[in-house]
Amino acid sequence: MVFHVEAEIRSQPECWRRVGEVGAGGLPEPGERVAVVGCGTSWFVGQAYAALREAAGQGETDAFAGSEFPVGRRYDRVVALTRSGTTTEVLDVLARVEAPTVAVTADPETPIMGAADQVVVLDFADERSVVQTRFATTALALFRASLGEDLTAAIADAEEALAVEIPALDRTQFTFLGRGWTNGLAAEAALKMREASLSWTEAYPAAEFRHGPIAITDERSAVWSLGPGPDGLREQVEATGGRWVEHDRDPMADLVLVHRLAVALAEGRGLDPDAPRHLTRSVILR
Repeated sequence: MVFHVEAEIRSQPECWRRVGEVGAGGLPEPGERVAVVGCGTSWFVGQAYAALREAAGQGETDAFAGSEFPVGRRYDRVVALTRSGTTTEVLDVLARVEAPTVAVTADPETPIMGAADQVVVLDFADERSVVQTRFATTALALFRASLGEDLTAAIADAEEALAVEIPALDRTQFTFLGRGWTNGLAAEAALKMREASLSWTEAYPAAEFRHGPIAITDERSAVWSLGPGPDGLREQVEATGGRWVEHDRDPMADLVLVHRLAVALAEGRGLDPDAPRHLTRSVILR
C-alpha cells in the first residue's frame, strides 16, 4: 500500500527550496520581543525557531503551546503556526492578544486568514496525511531563511537522508536528544514515532539525559542525537547496551530520516501512518 505521508516526506527538499519564493511579510524584525504559539508539532517547531532567533541575536523569543499562552505578557509580535488554520487554541490566542500577529499556515481557506493581522501561506507544503512532516520542516525552513541562514547544505543533507537506507533499529524504546534549537526537533522526532508507529519514545535536552532518563536505557533502547551529543554520552549509552545514533548532517535533515523510520515501523506493524488512531488533522474544541 502507498501512503500519502511517504510522498510528502520525499518532497521536503523541494519544499525547502521554495521558501525563497514566499512573501514573508509580517515575520519578526530584529530586536522585537516575540512569542511563537502552536500546538503539537507546531509548538515544537516554534521552540526550534525561538532558540535559533535568540542565538542569532535577533531578540528575546518565547514559544508556547496554545493552551498555555500568557495572554497578559507584553510582546512586540506574536507568531502563530498552524497547518490547518483551524486549531482552536491558536485561534483563541489570536483573538485575545493586543500585539501585532502573523500566522504561518498551509490552508488559505480557513479562519486563520481573518484571525491574524498578516498570514504567510505555505500551501505547496500542505499534506493529506494527519501526520505532519513537510509542513513542519518547511515552516522551520522559512523561519531559518528569515534569520539569514543559507539552506543549501540542509537541502543537500535532506536529499541524502532520503537516499540512504533506513537504519535497522531493532529496538522497542527510542529516545531523541537535542541541544539548543534541536531540543524542539527532538521533541518532534519523538512525537512522529509515537503518532505513526505507536513506538515508546521520549525526548530530552542531551545533557539532561544523564540526570535520570539514562536509567531506562538498555539493550532494547536506541538513543538518537539530533546534532552532536555531549562528550562522553555515547560511551555511557553504549555501556548500558543501548544503541547510539548520530549523523553528520543538518539536524533538520536528520529529522527526515526519523520520518522515514517512523513510517517503516508503522508499515511493519500493519498500521496506517496517514491516519493514526485517535488523531485528526486539526483539534477543534467547539
